[in-house]
Parts: sequence; C-alpha cells; structure tokens
Amino acid sequence: MKRPFIFLAATGLFSSAAAYAQKQLPNIIYIFTDQQTATALSCAGNTDINTPNMDHLALEGIRFINAYCAAPLSTPSRSAMMTGVTPGALGTLQNGAILKSPYSENTIGTLLKEKGYDCGYAGKWHLPESDIPDGKYGFKKIYEHNDYGLAEACVAFLSEKRDKPFFLVASFDNPHNICEYARGQNLFYATVEEPPIGDCPNLPANFAVAPFDAEAIRTEQAANTQIYPVANFSADDWRRYRNAYYRLVETVDKELGKIFSALDKQKLWNNTIVIFSSDHGDGNAAHKWNQKSALYEETTNIPFIVRLPEQNKRGIIKDQLVNNGIDFFATVCDYAGVALPAYCLGKSLRNVLEEKNQDFNDVVVTETLFDEGTTKGWMVRTKDYKYILYDKGLYREQLYDMRTDRLEMVNLAVEKKYKNILEERRRLLNSWHEKNNVPKDRRATPR
Repeated sequence: MKRPFIFLAATGLFSSAAAYAQKQLPNIIYIFTDQQTATALSCAGNTDINTPNMDHLALEGIRFINAYCAAPLSTPSRSAMMTGVTPGALGTLQNGAILKSPYSENTIGTLLKEKGYDCGYAGKWHLPESDIPDGKYGFKKIYEHNDYGLAEACVAFLSEKRDKPFFLVASFDNPHNICEYARGQNLFYATVEEPPIGDCPNLPANFAVAPFDAEAIRTEQAANTQIYPVANFSADDWRRYRNAYYRLVETVDKELGKIFSALDKQKLWNNTIVIFSSDHGDGNAAHKWNQKSALYEETTNIPFIVRLPEQNKRGIIKDQLVNNGIDFFATVCDYAGVALPAYCLGKSLRNVLEEKNQDFNDVVVTETLFDEGTTKGWMVRTKDYKYILYDKGLYREQLYDMRTDRLEMVNLAVEKKYKNILEERRRLLNSWHEKNNVPKDRRATPR
C-alpha cells in the first residue's frame, strides 16, 4: 500500500530561494473543494476522518478557524472569489447566474494575467458553465470538470518551463458527490464502500433541530425533496451519510498529495503561496440538515489554510474573521502586486499572515438564497456572536453566542435581555447592505 504523501524537512522544502529573496512575484496556487465544512479535517480534531495532506499544509502554514463563505451555494460563492464582490451586489445569488460586466472582464484571472502571470484553471468552474471556457476570464483551461485526472493535469502544468510566475487554480468537485449519495444515485468522481453500521461515525452533538430554529429552513426542506431527500432518514441513515461524506473528503485529500509531491519535485515551494479552502460546507447531519443554503456553521464555516514561502511560524491557528470570497480576492491581488479594484471591499490578509498586524475584520456577512427556493437570509458574524436573519417565517431572527454555543442550540434572540445585542447586529447588517450596494430586499426587521 502506498504511503500517504508527507513532507520531510530533508527534501529542501524550507531552503531559501533567490527569486523570493529578491522580492519577485510569487507563484500562487489556489486549491479548493466543493461542499467541505471546516471541521472535515483531522487537524481540526475530527477523529472520524483522516486528511494527512490537508493536515500537513496546515502544519506548515496558517489555518483560520473563523473563515466563512460569501454564500453557501456554489455559483454565488465562486463569483465572490473570482470578482471580489459580494453575490448580492453581483446579482449571483443562484446557481447558474451569469457574471455581468464590468466584473466579468476583471476577474482575478484577468487581473493576474495582465500583471504577467501564467494563469491555469483545472476542474469545476460553475460560473455558470461547468467547465471554464478556455482563454476566458484570464485563464487557460488545463482540465475539465472532472476529479479523475485533475491532479495529474496540475502536475503537468507545474512541470512546464516558464520565465514568469504562475497562478494555478485546482477546483475539485468532491465532497459534493454527497448530494448524489443522499439521493441514492451513482457517484460521479469517487466510490464509497458501505461499512458495517458500527464502523460509521456517530451522530453529531447538534443532531436535533434546536428550539426556536428558523421555520423557513424546514419549509424549504419540505418543499424540495430532490435537494433534501432526508425527511425519512433514520439515525443509521444519517450515520451512513456522515461516513460517505468523510470518505469523499479523504478521496480529495489523496489527490492533493499528488500536487504537493509535484511542488516538492519541481522545488517550487520556495516561491509559491498555497491557499486551500472550499466554496461552502455541508449540513453533515447537524440539525438534521444536508446540503447547503441554510446559514448554520456547518454550511458557512469552511477550511481556509495558507502556506507562505519560507513560512517561519508554522502550524499556527488564527481566529480572525475571514470572508473566503472577497478577502481571498484581495489577498491574492496583494501578493501578485495587483491594484485592488475600487469596487472590491475585501481586505488582504497579508499583514495577518506575515505577523505584522493582527487586526482584521470586525464583522463578516454571508448571504443566502436557498437553492431552487425562495428564502433569503443573511448571517452577521462578529467576534462573540452570530446573528442570522431570514426574510420569512417564524423565528427568522437567530442569535448565538459563539464562545459557548458554536453548535447553535440556544437561540438567544427570543430573550428580551439580548435586545441591545440584537439591535446592534441589525444596524451592522443595514450598514453592510449600504456599504456593499446590496439591495435591502427583505421584510422590515422585527422589533
């Protein structure tokens, strides 16, 4: 059996590189999965999963535990990554939405290509095409939407001789195949063996639907059984679901090892920034929820790991609030020497990554429009609290203390003593709408 890929200091991984020392522009690699929640990593303390390659990247870099997607759905989230603009302002809150001008002409690929980068894109695009159109948006299409062979295409790209920096995006579909698994369909890019039920993960501590949970979530779940085919799942069904989900993440982790091995072989680590994340998470049985769209932690909180060349401080965990759409965009532009477009309101993580300044976002907002549904919602995450507002239904306001209740089981919004905290979060959301030019197309906030 082949051993999982693991770095060794003796390989020269941490040796100095003249190009980087001379402050030449670094290579940048962005690897992201589809539908991976932040806790689906063994380095996050999850004993039901084994992700040696993702873990090792975290061991050699910085892992942000409070990173959130711009929206818990593929097209909206990816649109923010590629343009630096929130999905509500872009008009891309639904899957299949089209990138509109002028943002479609100023994607991250376009901007880096104009700076002199060789930009390659491999895997799932979904903006709205499944495959990225070759030569459009600044990227060369180096592989189709298909996890089989994607890593090998990236290895070939990394093996090319070039006299300019590169920006490589490796976009994996999995663990998105959990959607097909839940529906009893064949999986596209992986196989999952069903072990005895005793070998499946247990149910999460927040498996139950919490008191005063938003009514709109169950309304959406009942209205679309194709997307949410879990109403009659037994406890054992959910355990099998969680087993399949973690095995799908492990499938991607093995593919990452191939890319990391190529970086080692080509001695590219010394001048390459590697960023790993996901477009959104998955309910993973928390609150009896599968898929995305709802603004639970499992669907909005995603992995975000950055490894810099000659990273002096390794294995660091940071708690800064990060939007992996607009802040990712701003960070890549910063390192590539690209002037940030005036309409991009994201913030570069460079000072945080390089230990120059730890101040960052005071608030992060995530938007949602339920997949093939009608419910809109907004999440306001501050250091201590998470506020959620849906545009319809009972208990559409949610408030959770992230210091004591990250599982989101006690909705404080129903308690009068938290009125002032609610009012402040409402003001923060209104301010965010105005600052980001996002229409306030929601019912009046309850008083």
